Amino acid sequence: MTKHRTGTRKEWLAARLELLEAEKELTRRSDELARRRQELPWVRMDKEYRFETDEGKASLADLFRGRSQLLVYHFMFGPDYKAGCPSCSAIADGFDGFAVHLAHHDVMLWAVSRAPLAKLQAYKRRMGWAFPWASSFGSDFNFDFSVGFTEEQQRQEGIEYNYRREAPRQLRPGEGPVEFAAVSGTDPATYIRERPGMSAFALEGGVLYHTYSTYARGLDGLWGMYQWLDRAPRGRNESGLWWRLHDEYDKG
Repeated sequence: MTKHRTGTRKEWLAARLELLEAEKELTRRSDELARRRQELPWVRMDKEYRFETDEGKASLADLFRGRSQLLVYHFMFGPDYKAGCPSCSAIADGFDGFAVHLAHHDVMLWAVSRAPLAKLQAYKRRMGWAFPWASSFGSDFNFDFSVGFTEEQQRQEGIEYNYRREAPRQLRPGEGPVEFAAVSGTDPATYIRERPGMSAFALEGGVLYHTYSTYARGLDGLWGMYQWLDRAPRGRNESGLWWRLHDEYDKG
């Protein structure tokens, strides 16, 4: 017998209608936030960035592939990782389904990571993904968009992530996101020198603009798995790293 509160269908409907009003208010608020995102001032980008892609070297403008809008998912996969971040991988599992629709609506979606292209290609084959993924290895791109940091910044200077300054930090053995780092085949300190995020860009009149970036919990809405769990009877109901890379579930 469940320990959860139970009731009649009439009681459920009354509670559901009350919740519906709150959900509608959240939807209206979300629409307003989307409008405010689009009203942010655009920042002209004059710095050149170079990427390695399946088709060869590319500039940021090249990633638009003829579209006027570009969305970049900053995928945590550092040069010293052996596999992608498990959280980023779970988010990326949904990219192929909607990337084709975005591409036909004047929007290109790319993942960008600091790992060399060969590592990204091998992991992409393992995961069975088709979305475009570029390497920013040797570029300032991740550093300039606050998703990649040096060991010196981490230990001595502190880093700025999600629009806040983090104090310098040196992890002791057993500290930090041990499980997540292990899945990525690295140590926790190296693991957190990469951070997740997404950035949006526009190309207009031959001029490239940065329009938006978000990080951390700002990515929740892009993580389809959690949108479903938030509507499941027990919600997220999680403790630690409960999910796996999608090809590892049969391994126990």
